[in-house]
Amino acid sequence: MRPSTPPPAPTRYRDGTSWEAWAGYSRAARAGTFISVSGTTAPQGAERFPGDTYGQTAAALRRVIEAVEALGGVDSDITRTRILLVPGADVDAASRAHREILGHVAPANSLYFVAGLVGEGLLVEVEADAVLAPGMAVSEDQAVPG
Repeated sequence: MRPSTPPPAPTRYRDGTSWEAWAGYSRAARAGTFISVSGTTAPQGAERFPGDTYGQTAAALRRVIEAVEALGGVDSDITRTRILLVPGADVDAASRAHREILGHVAPANSLYFVAGLVGEGLLVEVEADAVLAPGMAVSEDQAVPG
């Protein structure tokens, strides 16, 4: 029997939002070649994009891509997205933002209507998964060790 080497600890990315410290989570985490991006809303989405499903979705998707890039990936590494919408959110606008920003990647995608999101006025939350080619480096300037 060969001694097994434990896998390296996950690398985490935090973008500094108060929610991360308050709830004890990271925007994204990377284990090996796999990246999971937490539920992500547009920064100050309700104030910047009040009632604007497209604006909130586009900003959330850009934030998701930023997290993937901080952990050594690129947008084309994104393999799956999940878009959560509150009742009354415009599914066509959310889909258009997804198509414009990630249509060239065409990740697997699910759209859900949920009862609500934490945060007054938020219409959209996006989660994502990415798989990197083996050997891709982590951006040391923003990544936080496990």
